[in-house]
Amino acid sequence: MKTLFCLFFLCTAVVSQAQDKPLRIGIAGMTHDHVNYVFERMKQKDVQIVGFAEPNKELAMKLLKRYNLPASLWFASLQEMIDKTKPEVVCAYNSIFEHLKVVETCAPRGIHVMVEKPLAVNLEHAEKMEKLAKTHKIQLLTNYETTWYASHQAAYGMIHGQGDIGQIRKVVIHDGHRGPKEIGCTKEFLDWLTDPVMNGGGAVIDFGCYGANLMTWLQKGERPVSVTAVTQQMKPDVYPNVDDEATIVITYPNAQAIVQASWNWPFDRKDIEIYGQNGYIFADRSLQMRVRKGAREAKEETVTVTPLAAPVNDAFTYLKAAVRGQTDTSSDLSSLKVNRIVVEILDAAVRSAKTGQTVVLK
Repeated sequence: MKTLFCLFFLCTAVVSQAQDKPLRIGIAGMTHDHVNYVFERMKQKDVQIVGFAEPNKELAMKLLKRYNLPASLWFASLQEMIDKTKPEVVCAYNSIFEHLKVVETCAPRGIHVMVEKPLAVNLEHAEKMEKLAKTHKIQLLTNYETTWYASHQAAYGMIHGQGDIGQIRKVVIHDGHRGPKEIGCTKEFLDWLTDPVMNGGGAVIDFGCYGANLMTWLQKGERPVSVTAVTQQMKPDVYPNVDDEATIVITYPNAQAIVQASWNWPFDRKDIEIYGQNGYIFADRSLQMRVRKGAREAKEETVTVTPLAAPVNDAFTYLKAAVRGQTDTSSDLSSLKVNRIVVEILDAAVRSAKTGQTVVLK
């Protein structure tokens, strides 16, 4: 009995030690400007970036030099980087169109994948990625900036935990900025972000995905009934090949979402208005929410939100917990379940805008 007791604690210690080891991450692509977050995040010791796979050597060397990192971290291809560094996870910072190739390379090797939003460029790609992830039993996660807003988690709890505003009836989501060129995105990023094939569209994809993601999550993974979208080119001289203005209406049997995605806002914004049967919640990236609930004469109040705690306060902290089996990823904002539906909504939005007709989801 004493021997078994000692073995139990020895095994427990070994497992705990393995879970505490830094997560070995490989980076696929460096053309997405969000890759700069990776370099900043490398300063923390819970993750280890083992390599960057980027065919554009000039770009790779420029970024590595900027952050005082050795050139040995660069690899010309994802295959080479995987073979030589053996990452546990690969994070994609390339075009959305290339996400499928990343999963095709990683999934058969049992390597988990996290992509920058959205999951895929269209529904066909998303379905192939989903099948690969399930067949090879890997985590396939999608990272959004808005996932790490404490106000969104607080709003979800008020709705589905406390039932403060009753059943959701209408959600209005605003996302965007003055435009990727106007805010100074790099040429490498703009080259694919403004390409209708590599990005799948313009603002309708770039910022429409945030609203589709939040609404699908708020509806607990429910597929919508229909999607209607209108897109425009307010600045055809700047963005001649893609839309820069989009409005998406997503309908459910008992709710509706209006997603306003734009490269024409006079300022940066990511905020949400949630209207229920008995009140509303207005939330953004701050730790303050405007809430009105209860009786008709009730006044609006300001609610202070508690900051998020590990492992759901940061993309890489969350990723490590997900890969090590320390958090449930089955239906959260980053989950494959939610983000497969997100791509279905975006795919329908693009078709609706092109045809001028509502797309009914069968």
